[in-house]
Amino acid sequence: MDARLQQYEDKMKKAIDFLEGDYNGIRAGRANPHILDKLRVDYYGTPTPIQQVGNVTVPEARIIQIAPWDKSLIKTIEKAILTSDIGINPSNDGSVIRLVFPELTEERRKDLVKDVKKKGEDGKVAIRNIRRDGNDALKKLGKTDVSEDEIKQLEDQLQKLTDKYIKEVDAMIEAKSKEIMTV
Repeated sequence: MDARLQQYEDKMKKAIDFLEGDYNGIRAGRANPHILDKLRVDYYGTPTPIQQVGNVTVPEARIIQIAPWDKSLIKTIEKAILTSDIGINPSNDGSVIRLVFPELTEERRKDLVKDVKKKGEDGKVAIRNIRRDGNDALKKLGKTDVSEDEIKQLEDQLQKLTDKYIKEVDAMIEAKSKEIMTV
């Protein structure tokens, strides 16, 4: 691949990584510790990820258990979970916090699939915007000492890159939708 296109491929990879992170935050009926990734707790005045203040485990398919190393953090962690958009009420026994995931209803599953598709479309738009930026930059190259044939070749390579990453997004949408609809 041409070195001039490398920056655009890197940006497309970042768009895919971002989408993957988004998808990890969507719960599909099973307990997934990644839904806690964006939560922060106040740990001695510093917003800290929950994974850094305790042990996060999945003892059963629909339960996440958080065992803070400092037991005084239980109330703080509970508050962070309650004020987040996870939609699960934590319960604690004084030493660990448990998040029990209810079974998803058919309607909720369909809503989640719609959300997955919307996020996927947003990912595709981001990739297409990167292609557009690349094509604009290539047209500017045409005003210098680069031949039209070479510009056309680079545009074709950029389109192939775009197609590759759009296919990858489609595959991610399909996989996540299937995961959500599997009971």
